[in-house]
Amino acid sequence: MDKEIKDNRENAIKITNLKKEYKMYSGRKDRLLEILFPWFQKHKLFTAVDNLNLTIKKGEILGIVGKNGAGKSTLLKMITGVVVPTQGEIEVKGRIGSLLELGIAFNPELTGYENIYEYGQVMGLTNEQIKKKEKEIIDFADIGDHLYQPVKTYSSGMFSRLAFSCAMNGEPDILIVDEVLSVGDMAFQEKSITKMKEIRKKGTTILFVSHSIHAIRNFCDRAIWLKNGKIVMDDNAEEVTEKYKEYMIDAPREKEMKEKIKKSNEERKNKKSKMSIEILDAELSKQEYNIFDDIEMTVKLRNIKKIKKYGVGFIIVDSVGEIVSVINSVRLDQLFDENREIVKLKILKNNYTEGTYYIHISVCDEKVMFSYDKLEYAAKFKINVPKNKFGMEYVDGMCGCQYEIN
Repeated sequence: MDKEIKDNRENAIKITNLKKEYKMYSGRKDRLLEILFPWFQKHKLFTAVDNLNLTIKKGEILGIVGKNGAGKSTLLKMITGVVVPTQGEIEVKGRIGSLLELGIAFNPELTGYENIYEYGQVMGLTNEQIKKKEKEIIDFADIGDHLYQPVKTYSSGMFSRLAFSCAMNGEPDILIVDEVLSVGDMAFQEKSITKMKEIRKKGTTILFVSHSIHAIRNFCDRAIWLKNGKIVMDDNAEEVTEKYKEYMIDAPREKEMKEKIKKSNEERKNKKSKMSIEILDAELSKQEYNIFDDIEMTVKLRNIKKIKKYGVGFIIVDSVGEIVSVINSVRLDQLFDENREIVKLKILKNNYTEGTYYIHISVCDEKVMFSYDKLEYAAKFKINVPKNKFGMEYVDGMCGCQYEIN
């Protein structure tokens, strides 16, 4: 849903009924035919941005999320003037610095040093203003003597570092950043983020595109989620990234798991008549736990052939099916007899990290050589982990732990 956030600050960017359509041809022949005979329409229209309305306030940090093809880059290119809209209006107040097309104003025949001035002039700066920024740009880029060599001899990394440095230090009123975290090595990324935080404090408006949900959530005040060229959500960054994560990661995994569960149940149904011991039911004490809670499960059995010695095992897998725990009564030298109808599992102070988990149950022989019955995806539970003020989990990784740092 398109919406304008109510704010008393002055508008930096106002977008009204913006649309961008591209002509799509099945081949070069159709394109040529249409050029020669304009009335002979051979194209289809693809709408990259569809009737979009958006207001961005001065000094606001707006994150933009959406999968590839959602319209993010097209929107940014129209704001920077690289692409002309099919319809609609874009009002921009202030000078734009774009990290969307790094080095777009660079002349490959000129040296890096000469391109610093070339870029500054494109940004509307005087030579005196560029001279004041010269040392800061050179130090930030940190490409050594290559600065005085033609840009066409640069590696992609050096080219990106210099272009990034020029754009960041050009005193833009509006900064447009597309996947800045992928530029350069780790040390340069750290410098880049630190620099972005500095210009943020000066009141620069920033449009920040990244596939990193963590980066959007922690760096931006507000975020929009683009899908098929439309805004489907416009809210604070934490809310938008959480919903986007559910859509992009959680929902597809849930769908995949449902298909696996259906297949597993069908296979088990075909084997039911041959079972010696049957798993009748499995139930968790609750569906959501916090990290370090006890997890309790009750399993009901029917010993059809009165097997005298058997074990019960549990495999816990994560949302992509990776095994995180394998546990079994046999490992405890504990076997059950023909009178046992209920088995209880208690995982003490679980150390699972944030996410959704599934439990497979198996009734096995006394040496764990085969299964009398196996119930895959018998239950599902979710683990919640406390978060800090930036939305970061208390602990992450393969498993959790309680810790102190002094």
